[in-house]
Amino acid sequence: MLKLDQQLVENVLKIAYQAGEHIKSFYANSVEIHIKADNTPVTDADIFVSKFVSQALQELTPNIPILSEECCKIPLSERKDWEEYWIIDPLDGTQQFINRTDQFSVVIALVQKNVPVLGVIHAPIFDKTYYAYDQHGAFLIENEQTLRLSNHGKSLSETNRLHVTIGTSQCPQVKKAVRAHYDVEFIKYGSSSLKAGLVAEGKADCYIRFGDTGEWDTAAAEILLNESGGEIFNLNFEPLSYNQRETFVNPYFMMVSNKDLDWKQIFSFDEFY
Repeated sequence: MLKLDQQLVENVLKIAYQAGEHIKSFYANSVEIHIKADNTPVTDADIFVSKFVSQALQELTPNIPILSEECCKIPLSERKDWEEYWIIDPLDGTQQFINRTDQFSVVIALVQKNVPVLGVIHAPIFDKTYYAYDQHGAFLIENEQTLRLSNHGKSLSETNRLHVTIGTSQCPQVKKAVRAHYDVEFIKYGSSSLKAGLVAEGKADCYIRFGDTGEWDTAAAEILLNESGGEIFNLNFEPLSYNQRETFVNPYFMMVSNKDLDWKQIFSFDEFY
């Protein structure tokens, strides 16, 4: 099993930064857009960066499998016995990349025994990077400063104002799910991983996703939240799973900044079951 230490983190950060430079080069020019079988877009940038990161990780850890959003047609029968593997989203927020919102990232995570244990989320246009690894904390690198993230003991504001980060069109669903008397303020933001970053920073109390995502969208976010005092769970308040199903599609989920709050008293998702 790969040893988790700062040197490994530095190596993965270097790969993420290099991938970010490639993404910026593509971003500066027009890219060809294709539509995948699931009706989501993919660009030349996604495909190139997927190959780049996969090759870099292969050189770093030759004996560890790599699973990328853009190269994921591996049956469960082949991967079910993996003790550890890398899982990457080379360009999380492809639609934001196409729409030129700047709100996209490269995401790299390490999963051991079906649990994310290391994660890096790098937003190249913002020059903003989140990383975390098991039992060593969660961190934000921004403006050449490294800040440790911790939401342990963080409570909602005295005004009961709930800050929820979402995509573009899920406000009515979220408002219907609020059980308690909270004033909901929405923070509409880009890629899934960057919304997770807002939660880890405590800028958002939670992120709710009513829509399909892949395990590569949540693995790095999960370790980031776990190490900053947060949590991620499905709408039945159960943990997500990794590499245990034939499909990589996640159930709808919720990320929270403070796992110690009783979220079942704040939200009810009964209508989704």
